[in-house]
Amino acid sequence: MDGALADARSDIGARDVGPRDSALGPDAACAAQSVTAEVEQLPVDIVWMVDNSVSMQPAIEQVQAGLNDFAALISARDLDFRVIMLSLRGRGEASVGGGRRFRVCIPPPLAGDTNCGDGPRFFQVEVDVRSTQPLEQFLGTLGQTRGYTASDDRGSAPWRDLLRDDATKTIVVVSDDNSRLTPDDFEHFAGGSNPFSGRELPPGILEPRWGGLFDGYVFSAIYGWGDPGDPTVRCTYADGSRPPSSGPTYTTLVARTGGARGQICAAPAMWAGVFDAIATAVERRARIDCRIPIPPPPSGMIFERDRVNVLVTTEAGRERRLGKVPDAGACGAGDGWSYDDEASPSEVVLCPATCSALQEADSGVRRVDVQFGCQTLLI
Repeated sequence: MDGALADARSDIGARDVGPRDSALGPDAACAAQSVTAEVEQLPVDIVWMVDNSVSMQPAIEQVQAGLNDFAALISARDLDFRVIMLSLRGRGEASVGGGRRFRVCIPPPLAGDTNCGDGPRFFQVEVDVRSTQPLEQFLGTLGQTRGYTASDDRGSAPWRDLLRDDATKTIVVVSDDNSRLTPDDFEHFAGGSNPFSGRELPPGILEPRWGGLFDGYVFSAIYGWGDPGDPTVRCTYADGSRPPSSGPTYTTLVARTGGARGQICAAPAMWAGVFDAIATAVERRARIDCRIPIPPPPSGMIFERDRVNVLVTTEAGRERRLGKVPDAGACGAGDGWSYDDEASPSEVVLCPATCSALQEADSGVRRVDVQFGCQTLLI
């Protein structure tokens, strides 16, 4: 992997969801009478937060040049995606509050027009992102707490409604500095006064306040790290200068969530690889929907709830017939499936352990075959 890319990327899973079960029962007809149920991947929301410091001009230009290619990579993976950009909207340098800032303007086709407008899959929320405050501003503007509303210099218009409740969440920060808010506070702050100012912050993103909205989120970043083994070492630009910080907070969050990272000092030619690494990290965490509608039985057969079995196949060709449990409450920590309604079933519901195994495996297309005609395999 190129030195500019993340060593913290999680490996594409190659593990099986269980051993191959070659013999279901004496009646093998069920293996021949099956219908493939559609397994949908849940949508993905990708929040980019770009530091507007004037020193960020080269990085912002690369984001502007590459975000459409990034969106194309996500689209090619057949994911229902949405990109939310938190940063000042516009072109080039501007004076904001008496200070020099550099704005972000994403071009079409991701944007809706040539004037940096929103598009069907792209939404920009104007936030003047300060060099050491992205994580504070993410929380504050998300919660619209005191000091982070549209009338505040660190704030924005509300954007919580842009996040879809059923979507996986990826956060990408682009900054040449370090966050002064710690990784633990970003995830688990109790809520209250910002430790660094008189503003107020809501609870961290993994706290109950958000109802699981960010559970299993991925954090990726493009920042000033320079040595894969030493979080204190800064990268070096082509002119010999270095960014203000190596961004150890971002290193921790990338490693903790299995995200990807790129060096902000990297030459422009290397940014395509950075975007690909982040897109791959998004794909790996794109969860499948573990509630699967029961398809109609094959022609000439009728649905009998006690003569149905479920076969799961990963993209790598690994497969397993799953045993049925009486109901979802009987799953425990084990493998298997149940009906959504035992008396009048319409869905196969994978047990949490089975669902987690599939979500942690390679994130390409998976098949779930509902097999008709022989006695249901029970656990």
